[in-house]
Amino acid sequence: MRALSNINARSIAEAVAAARQANDAGQAFAFSGGGTDLLQQIKDGTAAVDVIINLRPVTDASQITSNQTETVIGGLITLTDLAADATLAQRMRVLTEAAASVATPQIRNVATLAGNVTQRPWCWYYRNGFQCFKAGGDQCYSVNGENQQHAIFGGGPSFIVHPSDTAPALVALRAAFDVAGPSGNRTLSAEEFFVLPSQNPARENSMLNTELLVGVRLPTPAENTVSTYFKVMDREAWTHAEVSVAVVLEMSAATITSASIVLGGVAPIPWRSLEVERFLSGKTLDAATAQQAGAMAIANAQPLAKNRHKLPMTSAAVERALLRLVPA
Repeated sequence: MRALSNINARSIAEAVAAARQANDAGQAFAFSGGGTDLLQQIKDGTAAVDVIINLRPVTDASQITSNQTETVIGGLITLTDLAADATLAQRMRVLTEAAASVATPQIRNVATLAGNVTQRPWCWYYRNGFQCFKAGGDQCYSVNGENQQHAIFGGGPSFIVHPSDTAPALVALRAAFDVAGPSGNRTLSAEEFFVLPSQNPARENSMLNTELLVGVRLPTPAENTVSTYFKVMDREAWTHAEVSVAVVLEMSAATITSASIVLGGVAPIPWRSLEVERFLSGKTLDAATAQQAGAMAIANAQPLAKNRHKLPMTSAAVERALLRLVPA
């Protein structure tokens, strides 16, 4: 393992300045909030790092603040604190359920929202030293190799899946992403923030090398909004989603007036199911509607040779998530 130096940033501004200084000096650097994924990458050899910029001393980027129009969540909030927030659980349950589904309690105690959203893919080729698209190479080995866990939507030229649980929930809630860097701060919509491999096969988001995600902004949901996060795993804990779905519905009695359906574990970015969203608008939320929505969710899927099992999983996940929200 190469020698590492550590910088303890006391503010986002200090962290950004340290990143620019390291970059100008030709040093590879990484921001570390919880550090759970970063440590694994360093051990795996998939992250060549000279300088770790430690964000744990930063105290002003882990709060939740709300007003009449939006809720702002600091990127350094731990997943444990996010999952336990009672106000969020009432108004945006999809997000607290997603945070609570990540890994194990020990991981959630240190892992941050920003880290979960921006973690790198867990594709076994990328994580095991293959020179694939994600590692700067010129091919995706999963196409003709082991692709059981890879994308059935939006793939090509890379077929990784986005590993975050919180990202689909944030997209379903129409989040905007606050980013800080040497050139200043900017706010990106989900459509601007997440990047398909067809746009850039080496990255999953549009942040520049010296930028970091400092928080998210969530518009205040209507009073009649209900939501949930449903996740299918290959074992009970400490694993990523085979398939997940974030559902946010605006209701008028038992009628759906607006729907946001975002899939996880099936695409290189959180995948909005626009056809299902359009279908649900104006429908009565019942078992028949949920079943039809589940079937529709895979209409445009393009599975690889070894991941066709994700088709019935995706249909069932959408159906079961919607059934959770059927009015009593």
